[in-house]
Amino acid sequence: MKIKKVNLRKIKHLRKRERLSLNKMSELLGYESQNGYYYLESGRNKFSAETLAKVSDIFKVQIDELFFEEEIAEMAKGKTHSA
Repeated sequence: MKIKKVNLRKIKHLRKRERLSLNKMSELLGYESQNGYYYLESGRNKFSAETLAKVSDIFKVQIDELFFEEEIAEMAKGKTHSA
C-alpha cells in the first residue's frame, strides 16, 4: 500500500532555490514570526491543505509535486496476534 506524504526536503530545496528566507516564507504565508513556517518545514507541525496550496503558488509548482509516495506494509489479512 502506498501513502502520500509531504516532501519537506523538496519544499526546503524550493525555498532555497528561490532565495527565500524562513522569515520571508513566514511573511508570505501570513505568520507573525519565522517560527510558524520553520515548524512546518522542519516537520514539527503539519502543513494544512490551504498552506500547501499557498506554497505551491509561491513556488509555481503543481501541488502534487510537494508530495512523495511511501510504501507501507499491509497487515496480513485473517491473522490474529496472540499475547
